[in-house]
This record gives sequence, structure tokens and C-alpha cells, in this order.
Amino acid sequence: MLLPVRLLLSVLGGVALWLAFPGFDLWPLAFVGTAALTLATVGTRWWVGGLAGLGLGLTWFTPMFTWASTYAGLAPWIAMSVASALYPAALGVVLALLQRGGRVRPFVGAAAWAVMEQARAVTPFGGFPWARLGFSQADSTLLGAVSVVGVEGLGLLVALVGGLLALGAHRLIARRTAAAGEAHRPPARAGRPLGPAWLPLVGATALVLVPVLVPRPTAGEPVTVAAVQGDIPEGFTRTLTAERGTMLQRYTEQTTDLAQDVEAGRRPAPDLVVWPEGATDLDPLHPEGGEGTTARIMDAVEAVDAPVVLGGISRQGGEDPYNMVFSYLPGEGLDRTYSKVYLAPFGEFMPLRPLLRHLSPWVDRISDLSAGTEPGTMPVPLADGRTVDLGLGICFEVVVDPAVRDVVRGGADLLVVPTSNAWFGEGHQSVQHIAASRVRAVEHGRSVVHISNVGVSGLITPDGRVHERTDLYTRATLLGELPLRSGTTPALHVGPWVPPVAAAVVVVALLLGLRRGPARTRAAGAGSRPAARLPR
Repeated sequence: MLLPVRLLLSVLGGVALWLAFPGFDLWPLAFVGTAALTLATVGTRWWVGGLAGLGLGLTWFTPMFTWASTYAGLAPWIAMSVASALYPAALGVVLALLQRGGRVRPFVGAAAWAVMEQARAVTPFGGFPWARLGFSQADSTLLGAVSVVGVEGLGLLVALVGGLLALGAHRLIARRTAAAGEAHRPPARAGRPLGPAWLPLVGATALVLVPVLVPRPTAGEPVTVAAVQGDIPEGFTRTLTAERGTMLQRYTEQTTDLAQDVEAGRRPAPDLVVWPEGATDLDPLHPEGGEGTTARIMDAVEAVDAPVVLGGISRQGGEDPYNMVFSYLPGEGLDRTYSKVYLAPFGEFMPLRPLLRHLSPWVDRISDLSAGTEPGTMPVPLADGRTVDLGLGICFEVVVDPAVRDVVRGGADLLVVPTSNAWFGEGHQSVQHIAASRVRAVEHGRSVVHISNVGVSGLITPDGRVHERTDLYTRATLLGELPLRSGTTPALHVGPWVPPVAAAVVVVALLLGLRRGPARTRAAGAGSRPAARLPR
């Protein structure tokens, strides 16, 4: 296969991966995208594999991350896209080494994909696990598998399906290529027979369909949740508002309106009310203005007569700012707090600030937040005497495996994702975000309250279905029953093992490939012929 053909194939694979994610929702194209890189790297040199992987990464991440340029500008968006594309580039090198014998290797190739995704999830500066393969599958028949193997394993399965598709296609092409010259070749020099092309295609189909049989139980003690999406006033941005306290006023007013509807019998009374990240733009723990802020919040809490959980930035009476969640109880006031543990690089702290301030004037508008140290488990007592154990994942924490896993291990029976998507304009970031919450709901068998200040928000049941879904840049008060569940799925224990096992598989395969290389070279010199392969 000529180099331009390989590069074209990888570029088309990157486009397919981009289109697989929410916004376009063509989830089967995730299989096509992984298959394309597999075919582009079979039987070629390592540097060609690297170029193919880079081409796939650039055409995948550059259009996917356009939302990063909403306020930050062109340079940070391009830098983010290029940095992310380096990981598929490294994957392309590994795939080329694994497949240098000229045969597609779907299983070790899928393991290599899992290693690449894990590397991107934890490096650099803590990683940015957005756009992982598993998060493209919220509407897929493959989704049921996530409760068994976790998000890490779901991504591996997506890559395995792609690898099987590539194997079937490779066998078809190689068989036709070899058939033309086989009749003119002496029988003693005939290549080893290829397996049937239909077999890996049947395997891929079965792998995609079988997970629909995995049960997704939704039974559980119901809790009535209200989630308030306040939107932002016209002309405001996420970081620049006309007057501090404007956002808090919107949420207190909207919650008071809900209380009036409940009193009038137009809506049922909520057991719990949730506001999003940054719902209060005043610090309730400030030593000077904190009492007034708390009084304004408590007016809404007393009106609705239910606990209110909300997000905001606070210095906690000190110098370091934290991204926090506060819970307020009727008749009592502030009960508990959570400080975000997994901060987003370049959004909540700024690595390489002296360098990056030359790329965008927004760099110095972003303050370095301090990280919390305890997982986001928060028990909230309800008016009827029950206690709901919330598992909090602020904004991007929902895509961070340990953040979600730790709160489930800590006993959370309801996941809450308060977020602020106004940073990212009207692109696809918000729908990709709620899709990640849907995948997490199925992974851990938990209901999820996904509440954004501008949308898209929704109440998600443990089967991954969204209820009360909102649109972008609208005001809405979501209200519905969600089941509380405390049991754990196999994914809680299996998921963390997927990356290290995949890494071991890749390392062993590479070492075996190095040992077999000289032997194959000697065999070729003795007159034997390797298996049929695509031309370079």
C-alpha cells in the first residue's frame, strides 16, 4: 500500500471517529475509524505508522475541540489538538511494529488502543480523558458491556471490533492481490493460506450485538430531584458578568418560583434541589460578605423546604480558591462541602503560564485553583428521615475514572454532575458531556443528575436514558423521580485492571516480535515466503 493511500486512510479514519461522537451521533463510525488506522499501519515501517496515527489524531481532535476556541482563541485550540494528536501518533508507531509481519492483529491492536487512551487520560499535567472511545457509545448496542469492563474496557472493545473489521477487509484485499500472481508461482513457493474473510466480520457483529443482553436494572427507592438550569443573562460570558451576585439571584428566584408551584399544587415537592457549578458567584464562606450570601441562599432553601446542593468558587476564608459544592439544609444552614479534587489543566490551573500567555490573553484571566483531597461523597439528610449519599463529580471529573470510582466505592447511591458549559459556546461539548454521564450511569448502575448552568442538562436513570433533557441557553427547572441504587457492577473491579493488562499484552507482543524478526529473515533467505500481505 503506497504511503499516500495509507495517509488518506488514516485521515478518513480520524473523520469517522469525530463523527462517531455526540453532535453527529454516528456511533458505528468509531469501529470504522479504528479499523482505518489498523489497515493503514499493517505491514509498514514504524515512521509511516507514526505519520498515519498523527493524521488520524489531527482530523479527529481538531474539529472535535473547536469549543476550546470559544473564548481562548485559535492558538490554544490548535495547541490542544496537536498535543492530543501525538497520542494516536505514538499508537500508530506501536501498531506498525506489532503488524510489521504483514498480518492484522486485532487483539493486541485493541490492547494498544487501550494503552494509548490511558496514557492520554493521565498525562500530561494530570491528563485530559475527553473523547475516549467509550464515550462515543452512549446510544450503541455495545453500551451494556460497560457495566462489566468499565469505560476502559468499553474503549478496548470498540477498538477490537474495528480490528476485526480490518482483519476481514485485509483478508479480502490480500486474497485478491495474491490470486493474481499465485497461478504463475511454483507450488512450492505458494504462501500460507489466509483464513476466511467472513469469520472476523461475524465476530465483530456478535461483539457489537451481544451486550444488549446485559441487564441494566433500574429498580430502587425513588427520590424526587429538582435540578435548576438558570442560563446566563444576554451579553454575559462565563467569566465576565456585569455585576457579582447576578447568577446567584437567578438561582434563588428560580427555586422560589418552584416553591410557589409546589405550594399551588402545580408540581410535586422535591426531596432534593441541585444547582450547577458556579451557581453562586458570591463566596458564602467569605469572612466579610459570606453571611449575606448565605442568607440569600437560605431564603430559597426555606422556601422550597428541601436540601439545596450548589456549586461555587470559595477561598474558604483563606487565600487559595477552590471549586466547591455546598449543601444547605432547611432550618440549619450550611451542612457539608466538597472541594474538587481533579482539576482540569488549562481551565482550573495553568501549566506553563509564562509560555502560554503569549498564545492567548485569556491565560492570565484563569486563576490557579487549589485541589481538594477527599472524594466527593456527600450524605444529605432528607425531610422524610432518609439520607441520600451523593457522589459528586464537578464538571470534567465525570470523565476521570478514579473520581467516579472513588465515590461509588464510598457508598454513593446517586451521582451528581454540576457543570458550567457556558465556557464552550454552542458547539458539541455540552452533548458530549452529558453522553459521558450516561455512560457512567450504566457503568456503575447509578442514576445521575447532570445539571449545567446553560445546558444540556438531564436526569439520567441507571439504564443510561435521559429524562427532562434541556436545550442549550434556556432556563429550566427539571423535576422527576430517580431510583437510588447501592449495589456495585463488575466494572468497579474489572475496569482498573484493563490498562495494566493491556500494557502487558502489548509489551509481550513487541518483545516476541523482536525475537521472531531475525528468524523470519533467515527463513525468507532460505526460500520460504511470508503470508500474503498488502503491497507497500
